[in-house]
Amino acid sequence: MSILKVENLSKSFGGIHANQDISFEVQPGEILGVIGPNGAGKSTLFDLITGFTKPDKGSVIFQDQNIFGLRPDKISNLGVGRTFQKLKPFADQTLLENVMIGAFSKENNQKVARDKALEIIEFVQLLEKRHHYAKELSTGQRKRLELARALATDPKLLLMDEVTGGVDQKTIPGLVELVKKLRDRGVTVITIEHNINIIMDISNHVLALDQGKKIAFGQPKEIQNNQKVIDAYLGTVDAA
Repeated sequence: MSILKVENLSKSFGGIHANQDISFEVQPGEILGVIGPNGAGKSTLFDLITGFTKPDKGSVIFQDQNIFGLRPDKISNLGVGRTFQKLKPFADQTLLENVMIGAFSKENNQKVARDKALEIIEFVQLLEKRHHYAKELSTGQRKRLELARALATDPKLLLMDEVTGGVDQKTIPGLVELVKKLRDRGVTVITIEHNINIIMDISNHVLALDQGKKIAFGQPKEIQNNQKVIDAYLGTVDAA
């Protein structure tokens, strides 16, 4: 039984088809990688699934419930979390306070929310920074903070938008290991990532998009050898 089933999901902005009849399924406990060139519709797909943009048509079934067109807070409360490519923490609040805000979405007791936030901060390996203001953190640390805030909402499914984007090469392996640990923690993950080597390493399946359309879906080796993917992405974009 899939945890997420997307069927014929579509969205247009004026005459531009951002997503066209996209269909795929995600199984519990797996990592689905999403790839495609800039403008392929990857972030729009995340917006449609998580309610930040209302789809024109289609269906989004999460754990047997149609979440098509629901508000983001409703979708989050059902167990779908998300991180964003553009990091927007509460800059003048501490890391701990930022994560507690996420915890308060499910927990009213301040002590329980604090304990939960501390456990998650330790999981993302930022415990020593818990009293630092968010504006004092490096980009890599703010990526971990973004992940911690999402985890504080208790997601069963987590959509991650370029978790390794914009960080230095030394920071990437630690972030990749965190994604793998999320899977071990029981969280199903869908991740957008431009680094093909990372996608092929961590993903159980890969969804490839181009110009708003699904051009391939399969296991990493299948995607690597798919001519449509090579033509649209792998053969033209530097994946290093």
